[in-house]
Amino acid sequence: MKHLILIAAGALGLAGCSTQSSKSAPAKSESAPASSATAPAVGTKDAEGYTVIFDGTWNGWRVSENPGSWKIVNGAFLANGERSHNYYVGPLQPFKDFELRLDVMTAPGANGGVYIHTKFQDTGWPWGGYEIQVNNSQGDWRRTGSVYSVKDVKETAAKDNQWWDYRIRVQGDTIQVYVDGKLVNEFKEEPGRKAGKDFERKLNAGTIALQAHDPGSFVYYKNIRVKKLD
Repeated sequence: MKHLILIAAGALGLAGCSTQSSKSAPAKSESAPASSATAPAVGTKDAEGYTVIFDGTWNGWRVSENPGSWKIVNGAFLANGERSHNYYVGPLQPFKDFELRLDVMTAPGANGGVYIHTKFQDTGWPWGGYEIQVNNSQGDWRRTGSVYSVKDVKETAAKDNQWWDYRIRVQGDTIQVYVDGKLVNEFKEEPGRKAGKDFERKLNAGTIALQAHDPGSFVYYKNIRVKKLD
């Protein structure tokens, strides 16, 4: 996962601090569109049984290294900067069998990711669980929907500069990944799979983490909600 060229970063956004102003968002096509309504409060359950875990505040989230790589812009997390991960630490975790849904938007050339069954760590790429890739046009050939470096997707299922619905379903030994309602990847973990040395890459239980990959990537995450299946 090589870094792209460094570009100017905005004001620092610290985990646990108040929502950052949209003035610190990148300009032009990299700016998140304004939200038309206030997000439902954390803990709210919708008609489909999903519980809101992000409501446009830092409630329930904790950033690891390089907290300046995260901001909240118009009700969305903006990941942009040196390597950093934003972990859900709220009361619903740990998750085992569950569905995660969120809206994602990438700028051209952006790389990001959503970790599942992981655990908070202060530094480094998360060791626990699996990474579900976010990448529509960056140099890494593993595209959105990949179970990173385990079962990868070469085709691009989403487009930059527009919101798309990401749904990750984990049940038993199977991970299913959907983009805008279309199944783009399914991975069935083999019996007896052992944890790796550098990365666990094994189903267990844990929390969710969002990735800020590098200073050249702009990735937005919003409407984050979870439905437990167990």
